[in-house]
Amino acid sequence: MGVTLDEVRAQMGDCRRCMLCEGRTNIVFGVGDPHARVMVIGEAPGKNEDLQGEPFVGAAGKFLDELLTEAGLTRESVFIANILKCRPPGNRDPQVAEIEQCVPFLRDQIRAIHPDVLVTLGNFSTKFVLKTERGITGLHGTVQRAGRFVVVPMYHPAAALYDPSKREVLKKDFAMLGDLLEKIREMWGR
Repeated sequence: MGVTLDEVRAQMGDCRRCMLCEGRTNIVFGVGDPHARVMVIGEAPGKNEDLQGEPFVGAAGKFLDELLTEAGLTRESVFIANILKCRPPGNRDPQVAEIEQCVPFLRDQIRAIHPDVLVTLGNFSTKFVLKTERGITGLHGTVQRAGRFVVVPMYHPAAALYDPSKREVLKKDFAMLGDLLEKIREMWGR
C-alpha cells in the first residue's frame, strides 16, 4: 500500500528545506482528483498561487483550464502540482538545490495518485520527469515514456501569454492529449 496525498502533505508540514520558505505566503501543494488519470506538473507557484495556496490560478491558470477542455478534461478531473511548492522570488527560475529539496514530495504525489499520463508544462518539469537535457521546444506535443508513465511534454501556458504564437500550438498539443487518452481508454478499459 502506497502513501496517500494527505500523508504526503502531512510529511511536508511547514517545510523549511530551502530558503524559499522565507518568502512564501502559502505552500502550494497541488489540487485535483487524488485518483486522476492525468497529472499536470508545472514549474513553481507565482504570486497569485502563493497568495491563494493553489496552482495555476492566475492568467496562465485560466488558459490551462481552456486547454484542458481541448483534451476533454476539467481542472477537477486532473491533479495539478508543481516541481516547487513555494514561490521563487520575483518568479525567477527554480534553482537546482531547490528542486532537489522539493522533488521528493512530487515523487510521493505521483506515487499516491498513480496517474496514467503525466503532462509536463515547460522546461523544468519536462527535464526532471524525462531525465533529459532536451528542451521543451523539441519535445512539446510528443508522447514519451518515463518508467511506467506515459509523459506528454507541453509548453507552459504562461509562454503563450508572452508569445501568442504558442496559443495554437498548445491547443493542438492538448487536442492530441485528448486523442491519446481516448486510445488509452480503449486499450486499457479506463
